[in-house]
Amino acid sequence: MEELTYDNLLQWNKEWVADTLKEDPEYFKKLAKGQSPPILWIGCADSRVPANQITGTNPGDIFVHRNIANMVIHTDMNMLSVLDYAVAVLKVKHVIVCGHYGCGGVLAAMSNKQYGLIDNWLRHIKDVYRTYAFELDMMEDQAEKGNKLVEYNVIENVYNLCKTSTIQNAWNQGQELSIHGWAYSLETGIIKDLKVSFNSDEKLASMFKFESK
Repeated sequence: MEELTYDNLLQWNKEWVADTLKEDPEYFKKLAKGQSPPILWIGCADSRVPANQITGTNPGDIFVHRNIANMVIHTDMNMLSVLDYAVAVLKVKHVIVCGHYGCGGVLAAMSNKQYGLIDNWLRHIKDVYRTYAFELDMMEDQAEKGNKLVEYNVIENVYNLCKTSTIQNAWNQGQELSIHGWAYSLETGIIKDLKVSFNSDEKLASMFKFESK
């Protein structure tokens, strides 16, 4: 493959379209008719973790939101808007928070360095560390500690999803909707199910539960 440059992108797009049409002449016409993906993916913006490729799915199968370290922050209107559209309009059946081992955002949050504006974003990951400090501080291997914090970060952001009014309203209205947490290995390509799934708010502390509208 040629070196990746800006000038190559449009040419590669034309080649991809031509190859795709050879396999299915109606592909783009069908894709343009609309979308009804059953899954919302909240993942890291890392270029090595593309949702469709690592799950073996096609365009139109997964609605995607990505940010630094796959965060679900209750004041992030971008994420909340994507979530609301996916749940209320597209009626997705699953929302997956997927982190990845070796995440730069998580590793940066473990340090005391200043990186700039992103420090305010990483503060949320530092809060996750504080929550699990007893377990993490017992780990001497930094790589192992980083990987464990990746998992804890996913778990906490699954909980954050469950606390949103969008998710709780969907559950209160009887909508079929499940929340899951995964971690992806860059070294093996394998996704690990962290076994933190919810399809109701029954396990949430009462203070986080909204009354039905």
